[in-house]
Amino acid sequence: MITFAMIPGGILAESFLPVRPACADDAGSLCAAIYQLTNNDFLARSADAIITGALQIALIVALACAARFLIHRAINQIVDGATSSRLTRLVGRAPRLRAPRFRAPAAGGNGNGNAPVSQRRAQRARTIGSVLRSLSSVVILLIGSVMVLAEFGVALGPILASAGIVGVAVGFGAQNLVRDFLSGMFMLLEDQYGVGDIVDLGEASGVVESVGLRITTVRDVNGTVWYVRNGEILRVGNKSQGYAVAVVDLPLGHSADITEATEIVATTAQSRVAEKDVAESVLEAPEVLGVEKVGPEGVTLRMTVKVKPGQQFAVQRALNAAVTDALDNAGVPRPGVLPAPTTFRPSVP
Repeated sequence: MITFAMIPGGILAESFLPVRPACADDAGSLCAAIYQLTNNDFLARSADAIITGALQIALIVALACAARFLIHRAINQIVDGATSSRLTRLVGRAPRLRAPRFRAPAAGGNGNGNAPVSQRRAQRARTIGSVLRSLSSVVILLIGSVMVLAEFGVALGPILASAGIVGVAVGFGAQNLVRDFLSGMFMLLEDQYGVGDIVDLGEASGVVESVGLRITTVRDVNGTVWYVRNGEILRVGNKSQGYAVAVVDLPLGHSADITEATEIVATTAQSRVAEKDVAESVLEAPEVLGVEKVGPEGVTLRMTVKVKPGQQFAVQRALNAAVTDALDNAGVPRPGVLPAPTTFRPSVP
């Protein structure tokens, strides 16, 4: 500490000799111990504040780390429990409000479709768990930072006000990004669709290849990969929930006997779905609905078959081929274009 002394002659002199603080005379005090070690009056007077503040900051950091560890551990246990076989059996025993999902057997699976469903549930649980862990870490970091700044005596009012203004600006500027993430979160929680589902998202339709919080990747029948933002999805048509329906439209000629054609179609479809390559995909017997429409070319007969999700296209192709051959062998007239009506036009001499 710099002290000033007046020497004879009126000249002000500086003395660089440290002044012993009064607290250094208290035997056993922290101030006396620090002054004895460092011989520095500033450190001795500030010892209580420095050490107390350091201990409080260390306690805040330790509590923040402990809270983060415990919350992450709880989230991991919940995710592990959601993907365990025990919870899967309990959920399977509970009454379902919608039809169950049927999946094709995975490689090395037991063929009952449970393995892909469990994998999908595990994927969804891990994604949600990752989001919850990141959110908890951000919240704990913000709270810990505010408490540490308060220990340093920083005025938090202007900082919080500035943070609020920045948050509003970011919210307006990145509202599409926020909407995508929120839509992705609700989509995962509600299990609207998952990897391997056949979906119709409006502009894009096909098989879901990946599901994220911001982007859903869909590959259509032409092999094109569509990257769809979750916030832009207004409706979802999922063709892989519960069951699917194979619709077969059979064109016939106007002169065809509808009753005879219906019997041929029903008999052929019954025998075709009983074959091994199709039988595992069919859930119910084929049903001939009757005449769907009548046009200038002929009559359209419609038949439907309830099948496992994702198998409707294969069953539809198989039934189309079998029924077409049966109708041709039975001599049922096929559709043809009617001749255009002729108009009499008098000859001009």
